[in-house]
Amino acid sequence: MPSGESVLEEPDLALIHALQLVPRASWTQLSAVLGAGPDTLARRWEHLTAGGYAWNGFLIRHQGRVAPLYAWVEVDCAAGRSEETALALADDPCTLGVHEVTGDSDLVLLVLCPDLEALDAYLSLRVQRLPGVTRSRTQVVTGVHSARNLWQLDQLTPRQSRQLLGTTVPAQGGQGGQGGQGAPRRRPQRLSGLDEDLVLELAGDARRSAAELARICGASESTVRRRLDALMGGDLLIHHCVPAPRFSGRPVWALIRADVPSLAVVSTAAAMARLRQTRLVTSVTGGHNLAVGAWLRSVGELNDITTAMERAAPALRITGTALSLRTHKSGAQVLGPDGRRLHHVRPDLHAPLWQDRRV
Repeated sequence: MPSGESVLEEPDLALIHALQLVPRASWTQLSAVLGAGPDTLARRWEHLTAGGYAWNGFLIRHQGRVAPLYAWVEVDCAAGRSEETALALADDPCTLGVHEVTGDSDLVLLVLCPDLEALDAYLSLRVQRLPGVTRSRTQVVTGVHSARNLWQLDQLTPRQSRQLLGTTVPAQGGQGGQGGQGAPRRRPQRLSGLDEDLVLELAGDARRSAAELARICGASESTVRRRLDALMGGDLLIHHCVPAPRFSGRPVWALIRADVPSLAVVSTAAAMARLRQTRLVTSVTGGHNLAVGAWLRSVGELNDITTAMERAAPALRITGTALSLRTHKSGAQVLGPDGRRLHHVRPDLHAPLWQDRRV
């Protein structure tokens, strides 16, 4: 995979960094910090998103006290059927990662389901019935120790960051509507039906206006603004504002499997999460008890990170690695052969898990 000279310029990266900090800030607020006019920033963001070079969206972390179920699924395909199988699975609402990989399997999926029963239905009624699939193996995630935004940029100065995070933005129509990031975080006990509808609409574009969301969801603008303020102030959402991986400086995805003594899992996972390359650190069922997803600058960096993992946790034993030959899906975003975003798929877990819900 080519590392790809980035098409992103310094102003692009600064804008992405600003939206990582305040995803629904108005263009006027951003203009005061970034030193470009609101119209210029709006045009720049439109270029990035329309071209598939970056995106800004939300996913549901969990529903009230009940966390959804994650699983790593390895898929073997008949000769010549890997790509078509990956394309089909990328359009499923419950896949948050679809990679063609090196190693013992052809595909690795990260799957999100409401519970074990739904996972079984997805595997038996969808994955295992695809014509190109010959076998699948599943590891249920028993703990998520780190799920961070790997591409947290550092383009803004500390002063600019403080200025953004300390500014309160009134909830109003247009491309704005998030309350001040410095306010105390409030955690809703449970997502309402309207909340879930709002998050589904924000999965592909976190900056959709309150007026547009109200029209789509059949609610008043004032109600939508109130619910958005509550959602933004809680910790039920996962925010992704990132450049497309191929243009991020870390274009190579890797899955690293490891085994550690049970008593050392928590401390080892914490050490893994501190490594710059790691994005998702999970405890899993099966022959090894840790699975780590990472984004690397190059294929050669795989050796660097496995060495760093073993140094950070001497009790750890690497049991297997896989590199992505092509990433078809990252989060809710479906990526094309050139690494750019094609479209997003609504991660609606209440719909049939194999229903095509691309947007």
